[in-house]
Amino acid sequence: MFEQEQTSSPLILGVLASGRGSNLQAIIDAIEEGRLEAKIALVLSNKADAFALVRAKNHYISTVFVDPKQYERREDYDDALLKTLQAHQVQVVVLAGYMRLLTEHLVKPFHNRMINIHPSLLPAFPGLHAQRQAIAYGVKLSGCTVHFVDEKMDNGPIIAQTTVPVLDGDTEEDLAGRILVEEHRLLPSVIQRIAEGKLRIDGRRVLHLEKTRFPLEINR
Repeated sequence: MFEQEQTSSPLILGVLASGRGSNLQAIIDAIEEGRLEAKIALVLSNKADAFALVRAKNHYISTVFVDPKQYERREDYDDALLKTLQAHQVQVVVLAGYMRLLTEHLVKPFHNRMINIHPSLLPAFPGLHAQRQAIAYGVKLSGCTVHFVDEKMDNGPIIAQTTVPVLDGDTEEDLAGRILVEEHRLLPSVIQRIAEGKLRIDGRRVLHLEKTRFPLEINR
């Protein structure tokens, strides 16, 4: 397992987002409030009108729109994203409401350095409309999951989860709003543990360490 000495330099993030970017805002707020030792190098989107890009610009963060229509193959599109992330020296990629499936062309170069947040307690209810799936199934607890990304959808090793109750009479929007509050808390806290080197991956298990070891393959 790769290890290295602790440094004072912030973790360099690249954020991929397709929509309103509320989780991006949670990361920005945590950085600006001193709760997260990281820097967002750029925000990438597949949507020119994504409000996440507006949020980034409001905080003087570089933004890039990469138009999927300009690429015949998904692999070619992901190659373009990879080159952009590498050009900005990104160490960890955060998927914050990014609504495209990734290919191995982007996932493999960021093996164990790409994370996603999903609005369910994985492995339950992967994919779209997770809150609707939870209500339809009749579960009493739902929540959110931060996990490492692999080539399969919502499948990588689970880093952390938070639960919320599913209340009688909940609509999809009610449950989504309750989960979103926890997403905004959980995602920055996980990124901080990565920045501190307090995670170690053992197969599908992600171990949370008390001492800093920088066990992830991050060049700082």
